[in-house]
Formats: sequence, structure tokens, C-alpha cells
Amino acid sequence: MAADVKGIIYGINGPVIYIKGKTAFRMGEMVYVGPQKLVGEVIRLDSSRTTIQVYEETTGLKPGDEVYSTGAAISVTLAPGILHNIFDGIERPLSEIAKAGGMYITRGLSVDALDRNKKWQAHITVKPGQHVFGGTVIAEVQETPMIVHKCMLPPDTEGTVESVANDGEYTIDETIVTIIQNDGTKKELSMTQKWPIRVPRPTNKRYAASEPLITGQRILDTLFPIAKGGTAAIPGGFGTGKTMTQHQVAKWSDADIIVYIGCGERGNEMTQVLEEFSELIDPKSGNPLMDRTVLIANTSNMPVAAREASIYTGLTLAEYYRDMGYHVAIMADSTSRWAEALRELSGRLEEMPAEEGFPAYLASKLSAFYERAGMMHNLNGSVGSVTIIGAVSPQGSDFSEPVTQNTKRFVRCFWGLDKSLAYARHFPAIHWLTSYSEYVQDLAPWYNAKAGKDFIANRNRLMAILNQESALMEIVKLIGSDVLPDDQKLTLEIARVVRLGYLQQNAFHKDDTCVPIEKQAAQMRVILYLYDRARSLVTMGHPMSVLKQSNIFDRVINIKYDVPNDRLDMFDQYMKDIDTFYDEVIEKNA
Repeated sequence: MAADVKGIIYGINGPVIYIKGKTAFRMGEMVYVGPQKLVGEVIRLDSSRTTIQVYEETTGLKPGDEVYSTGAAISVTLAPGILHNIFDGIERPLSEIAKAGGMYITRGLSVDALDRNKKWQAHITVKPGQHVFGGTVIAEVQETPMIVHKCMLPPDTEGTVESVANDGEYTIDETIVTIIQNDGTKKELSMTQKWPIRVPRPTNKRYAASEPLITGQRILDTLFPIAKGGTAAIPGGFGTGKTMTQHQVAKWSDADIIVYIGCGERGNEMTQVLEEFSELIDPKSGNPLMDRTVLIANTSNMPVAAREASIYTGLTLAEYYRDMGYHVAIMADSTSRWAEALRELSGRLEEMPAEEGFPAYLASKLSAFYERAGMMHNLNGSVGSVTIIGAVSPQGSDFSEPVTQNTKRFVRCFWGLDKSLAYARHFPAIHWLTSYSEYVQDLAPWYNAKAGKDFIANRNRLMAILNQESALMEIVKLIGSDVLPDDQKLTLEIARVVRLGYLQQNAFHKDDTCVPIEKQAAQMRVILYLYDRARSLVTMGHPMSVLKQSNIFDRVINIKYDVPNDRLDMFDQYMKDIDTFYDEVIEKNA
């Protein structure tokens, strides 16, 4: 921290403070405010006034207090020790805050982001004389049983290795490699690097979407898939299951690392998240899920400025692990609270409000956030991805409000939660008529190669059946279902099989909580085979009342429970049972 004073507080407006006159501060610079050294950031500069937002409660500050310069932007510390940790919005570990300040976060508390005394077993991966550049892996550390942490050269550094340390135990601050930079200067490198949170980490190339993030949730993987490096929004009112959907994706998806950002959520809900994540077992390894998870907690009673920064803190940590070649999934819960923080700060700054009081730059802020997702070819030649799944909390479940509408412009996957489905205990409560995914065609080659050539065609048929059901239900509401012709009654019955047997999932059932893509494909085939055979019977003149006398429809619904995930051979018996049902109906009514 620089010791020189660069300004004197002139005015205070909530988390926003003003310094009168011209100052030497720079835009985006991190500063320390007042005698307690509260963390702040310069957000506006002109010849007559400097405006700073403070990331902590400003109670007790007064005009005349001093503001100290740091000379650097708001940055995060990147080194081994990030995983299995819980941070606040500006990367201060909550466990260390609790030790230093008790149950509540003490203002002005300065704690190291990572443990600087812990020694890590490092394997040095470069040799003297080797030319190195930004992204080059200089050391590998087994950070958790599942994740090897690859300590890299900062992106803006290049040179020739002069000397290296021997393999052994080092703290994150000890020098392990010394290089001669291109300008002839010597630079000592440790396992640590800093990176400003508002600047995307550079990459060589962005790849087009080609591989899905497999979640194990049928409605997501089959109907509305998201690509690795893709973006998705989960909008829904209170109690519709946004957080639980994100939990399921965090636990069961094939992402290597999870970054969960609790942005402005209620304190008791965030506590529940922290406790649950600490207890969850990773189904991939049998180790605690926290071994590949980072949690960022910024509850609704914390300062709004820190809430606004927490999104970028989590994003920068995700990009750092992406640069190592990992696939990272970000769960942002929720971007609505982040937008509300923007609105409050914008009001304090006396900016011209736009729709519903949100700042005019809401759309550009959202786009800048979601655009940092992607499958990337990194500087060191590895391939990694950042997938962003953002929950949106529209007031009164009104999807026409500004945050939801602007989010829809920048995401390619929209998982719309429905209150009526949630109240009917249909989970996940993602409504198939309001949701969409623009990744379906991009991912079609992968699905057809991995899950069968008919996968996308079958998926489209399921969607057509559900759309037909919606149209028919309008008629049923008016005149009842008895007057419908048998082919339309069959459509309603198959749609019921799809809804209950395929779209609805039981998170507490050992086989149904996470379903491999091969079983999803087999279930689809059985449902559509039943539909085709039953339709041929209806075409022959057999009434639906006769077809429904068999229990075959309910048996197909119960496939999700009756067929274990590792016994896909059992689907052959279901095909035979459907043929037997077909033959019996013809024989009885011959």
C-alpha cells in the first residue's frame, strides 16, 4: 500500500464519497479510505471532483478524512489455495475474517486472500535457457485431490529462464523461477500473480460451440442444452427453484471446477448454500464437492458496491482456471441483485435513470459479463472454457422487466421457471414452452455421434408433442377431452408420459437424480416407439379407451426409476413389451 495521501474527503453519499479538486488518482484505481483504511475504487474523474465507491459500510466517515492511493486496480490474488475456499465479494476469505473480527465482517479488516504461510509441494516444469511467454506453466501443484494447479507466467510477461528452484515445498510468495525479460531486466516469479477483476484475461482464440455441458438433467441435456463455454439464464419468481437447479448443475455437470457466486441473496439462504456445499460429496471422485468448488458469498446486507464487484471477482477466478485448461462453470445467483446494486450506485451518482430506474448502461454491463464466457484456445496452447449460468429474479415473476429482457439478448439458452409447475411439485420447474436453446443445431453433431444418429430428430419430435398438447389443452379447457378424436387423445396421453416420465426428475432418487446421456436417448426411443405403435392402433380404428386398459403407459413413465443407469440392456425388454401390447390389442379386437 502506498503511504502517500492523495485526497481529502469532501462529501459522502452512502457508499459513494467525493474528493474536491483535481487529484492524482487514476480511473479504476483501488484506494484506502479514512482512518480504518476502507477499500474503495475510483469510478469517476474530472477536473473538479473525484468520485470513489467504497466496498464497505461508510458509517463514521466524515469530511476531512484522508484517502490513500495504492497505485493499482481492484485485483484478485491468483495462486494455489483458491479452491475449497469461501470468499466475500472482494476475495477476502470468510474463515480468516471470522478469526480476526468475529461473526460479523469488521470494517477495514485487512486479511490476505490466500494463506501465505502454507507450503505447497511444487514440481517445476521449466528449465534454464527456455523461452517462456504469458501463460507458460512454470510449476504444478496438487491443489486438491482432483485438481492440479498450474502456476503460469502472467499474460504480459515474456523472456528467457535464467534459474529455477528444485522441486520441493514452497509458499506462494517464494521465488521458484527467475527470468530475463526481453528488455534485459531480471524478474523473479513465485506461484502468485495478480489480475484486475474488470479486465478479461487474454486468449489466443475463441472456439464455436461444439460440445455440451452434460448436466444429467433430462430437460436440460435433451431439450435445452447448453454448450461448454455457453451462457444460460434461469429466470423465475420466488420459490420456483433457481438455486436448486443451479445446485443440481453444480453437483452433477461434467465441469471440472465450479465457481458459485451468491450475489445479494438472503443471508439465511446463503448460509444454507455454504453448509450444503461443504457437506456434498462429489459423485465423480467420492471426495468433498468443495475440492473443486469456489464460493463467493455476498449477502443482501453487505455493501452494494461489493455486490457489484463480486460478479467480476468470480469471473476472474474462473478465467484463471480456464487458462490452465479446465472447464469451469459459473453459477451467478442472482444477476438481478447485481443489477439492483448498479441501480442504487447509479442513483447515488445522480445519473439519468432508464427503464424502472436501472442505469442506461445496464445492457452493456450485462453483455460485457456474459461475453467473458467461451471455449478458448489459451495462450499456453491448452483449451478451456468458462460457462456462465445466471439466475434472474424478476419481481412478481414478470419476465418483461428490464433485467430479464436484457439478459435474453445476450444469452443463448433460456431456462424459464414456471410457478405453476413448482407449486405442482414438478421439478425441475423449467417450462418447455417458454424455454429455448440456440445451441441445439451447434451441438447436433456431438449428440448424434455420442447418443445415436436419431437423438436430435427424437428431441424435435418430443418438442412437437408438447406443443401439440398445449394447443389441445386450450380446446379441452373449453369443451372437455371426451369430444376429442382418438388420435388427439393419444397425443395428450403421450405428452403426459413425456412430462411425468421424462421431464420430471427426482433429485432424491439414486438413479433419477443424474441420468447419463445414453439412458436419456434410450428413454426417448421407448417413448416414441410406444407413440408410433399406439398411433398405428388408433389409425386401425382401436379406441383410446381400449389402449389405456393396459398399464404400458405407466410402465414407460416408471422407466426412470425401474431401469438403473448402468443397465441399458433392460430397454430391449420394454420394446418387446410394447410389441406384446400392440399384438394383444389387435388380437382382442380382431
